[in-house]
Amino acid sequence: MAFGVFSKHHVPRIGWRCGDHVLDLAAAGLLPAPTLEDFFTDGRREWDGAVERIVAAVDAGAEPRYPLDSVNLHLPFAVADFVDFYASLEHATNMGRLFRPDGEPLLRNWRSLPVGYHGRAGTVVLSGTEIRRPHGQYLQDGSPVFGATRKLDVEVELGFVVGRGSQPGEQVPLSDFRDHVFGVVLVNDWSARDIQGWEYQPLGPFLGKSFATSISAWVTPLALLEEHRVAAPPQEPEPLPYLRGGRDWALDVELSLEVNSDVLARPNPRTLYWTGPQLLAHLTSNGAALRPGDLFATGTISAPEPGSLIELGRPPLSDGDEVVVRGRAGGIEFGEVRGRVAPA
Repeated sequence: MAFGVFSKHHVPRIGWRCGDHVLDLAAAGLLPAPTLEDFFTDGRREWDGAVERIVAAVDAGAEPRYPLDSVNLHLPFAVADFVDFYASLEHATNMGRLFRPDGEPLLRNWRSLPVGYHGRAGTVVLSGTEIRRPHGQYLQDGSPVFGATRKLDVEVELGFVVGRGSQPGEQVPLSDFRDHVFGVVLVNDWSARDIQGWEYQPLGPFLGKSFATSISAWVTPLALLEEHRVAAPPQEPEPLPYLRGGRDWALDVELSLEVNSDVLARPNPRTLYWTGPQLLAHLTSNGAALRPGDLFATGTISAPEPGSLIELGRPPLSDGDEVVVRGRAGGIEFGEVRGRVAPA
């Protein structure tokens, strides 16, 4: 049950995922908006009302529906900006031990604010897009070299899709999260660990991340996830006032990471230290404006099991390997994120 964009006769249209079919919402008289970006501008009341009407119509047998294998799927929305956070305590601790073996795993700021980096919206791609092994600079035998990454990895994440923007200078409070965030997508933030490890200090990830980020073809609206909200883990120390709250917005979503059809891990975003409302509040705390279509992701989700190969102690990806990330919240299936590695 999710929104997506499909085409059957060359013209993209908004559809609703119904199992292994897609319902044409415009043809069914349920959503006249030509794109999801147009629908975003309608605001939360209309978002929630439309979801309620669509679910009822689907249950009543609304048509026309098309088999998924008979249509072409498209990127569900134009990504305006992309920000990736580092919200999992387990992931941050694991990576700190790997990248800074002689120091404290967590840097001093980590428990005070949601650490993140600004990615490249133009490299966010649709599930199923082939991922070409990137080139970059990394250390080899103690000296920097330039070449194809030898340590290609994956990161299992959840992404929040902004529907309603904000004005420059406006700080979006925790309580307004639901008014600004339309829904969620599954995310695989592909990572070149050797490039990342050489470049990330002092300014953080850059070329080791920005070559590709895959998202699902389907956006699951927040209106359907209310019953899957749970309490987030406790925070110590208590964050600053603008970040206090939003602790009832952990999402209980069963995720899985597969490589070549083998399930390697089953993380869950309910374990994240920082929640969606806290990420959004911090993202706008300096007055940075939101735009419809902004995407901000959680970073790797690494509990109860790690969502990356490096943490699992697995070898990096080889050319030809296929990675699939899946998700489920109760009876709600999230659209998968699939990608196959192509040679450099």
